[in-house]
Amino acid sequence: MKIVHLEGNAVNPGDLSWDVLDQFGDVTVYERTAPEDAVARIGDAEVVLINKTPITAQLLDQCPNLRLICVQATGYNVVDCDAARERGVLVCNVPAYGTNAVAQFTFSLLLELCNQVGHHDRMVHAGKWCQCPSFCFWDTPQMELAGKTIGIIGFGKIGRAVGKIAKAFGTKVLAYNRSRCPEGETIGQYVDLDTLLENSDIVSLHCPLTAETKGLINAQTLAKMKVGAILLNTARGPLLNEQDVADALSSGKLRGAAVDVVSSEPMLPDNPLLTAPNCIITPHMAWTPVESRQRIIDCTVNSIQGYLNGKPVNTVN
Repeated sequence: MKIVHLEGNAVNPGDLSWDVLDQFGDVTVYERTAPEDAVARIGDAEVVLINKTPITAQLLDQCPNLRLICVQATGYNVVDCDAARERGVLVCNVPAYGTNAVAQFTFSLLLELCNQVGHHDRMVHAGKWCQCPSFCFWDTPQMELAGKTIGIIGFGKIGRAVGKIAKAFGTKVLAYNRSRCPEGETIGQYVDLDTLLENSDIVSLHCPLTAETKGLINAQTLAKMKVGAILLNTARGPLLNEQDVADALSSGKLRGAAVDVVSSEPMLPDNPLLTAPNCIITPHMAWTPVESRQRIIDCTVNSIQGYLNGKPVNTVN
């Protein structure tokens, strides 16, 4: 069996191994692949591994041997799943590989907004504390999480993990989700979106990108939020109308925002969040601990094994 990985560098920039795939046959790993090169590189392969490379109906028509697409991510919107199903091609994703990592990173962003630890470290190294007449020094407002309310939009595995951490800080949890589950009921209170926006000191996004959620945070929904609220996005960039968020930061409607994802990645130099005040931006890295990336490889192996055994797992089409 021939296996081609079009984007090996995304999951494994060199600190992990692809050797585990060799048990299945002939494996070729490319670090990166431009969309226009995908057809030639897939060729007559039976299995392709991707991360963000688009798999269209046209590509599938030109790669008739393809039978399994392994998306090494949870989101699979880059694949035309209907076209794949019509052609008998299975599509598998990697569910729940980075739940703890993303929840941890969400709080890294939140705590940085609350305490500005990095900023104060830089100030100390610049000599500001040495020059201070008092025994202590700070030049940004400090915020305590205990007693605050966090509203979590998207209360799946990651959202619930964030909720559990929030409770440990003494923070009340509100949740907005399409469905409810018993575990979620023990973590937070399910409410409608308007109630969440109006009552939350912190709003954190953990929902998928769909036609309904695109631009979910915009001028209208921001207007419903508390003055001085904090906005977090570790889900998908297009959930935000970025200009509206930048305007809310500039006006003081939002105390701060922190995003790990943006509408176009890599980030474009004219993105309005780049010049917005009190906005932390990280480069889509919440999912990247080595433990999470190893789970992606392990899950991909399981998907290929399930395909070969006639018992597919992690299928999305």
